[in-house]
Amino acid sequence: MNANPSKVLLPNDVRKLLNVDNKEIVELCKKTSVTPKKDTKGQIYFSVDEVKKLRNAKSSVIAEMKEKKVTLPMMTKPSSQTVVNGLLDTLNKMENNITTSMTKLIDEKLEGMDDVVLELVRCKTENENLKNKVNELNKENFKLKNVLNSFKPLLCGFYIKKEEENNILL
Repeated sequence: MNANPSKVLLPNDVRKLLNVDNKEIVELCKKTSVTPKKDTKGQIYFSVDEVKKLRNAKSSVIAEMKEKKVTLPMMTKPSSQTVVNGLLDTLNKMENNITTSMTKLIDEKLEGMDDVVLELVRCKTENENLKNKVNELNKENFKLKNVLNSFKPLLCGFYIKKEEENNILL
């Protein structure tokens, strides 16, 4: 290395000393106009003076952040009631979306059901009418059989009518 080994710090050492990551080191270097150096092997290193400048820059950045937090405490952290209200609004929107989509889906599925119900009622009415007609025809058939049975054959295709019995169901 070009510099004295005791006065040289590698990026890993700088990260540990300042408790920052590489991205923050780059930002601090930009603020302080510190340019890391490379040795003959291509390794990056910082001098002790440069690390002191980076530490001072970090301290000033932390101080600035503390001042901002003191002056704007409400803007940095929303109240718990605001968070709860936001969650409630989100839940209400989700509920409305679900309700709307389910209503639409059910309406689509049941769209033709009105016609089916009307057809079913019409068929049931027609079925009842046909049952009544079958009952009437059965009664008439029974009555006509009784009338037919009241004729008794004589000779040569002549028939005689007996008196009808009064046990006919009407």
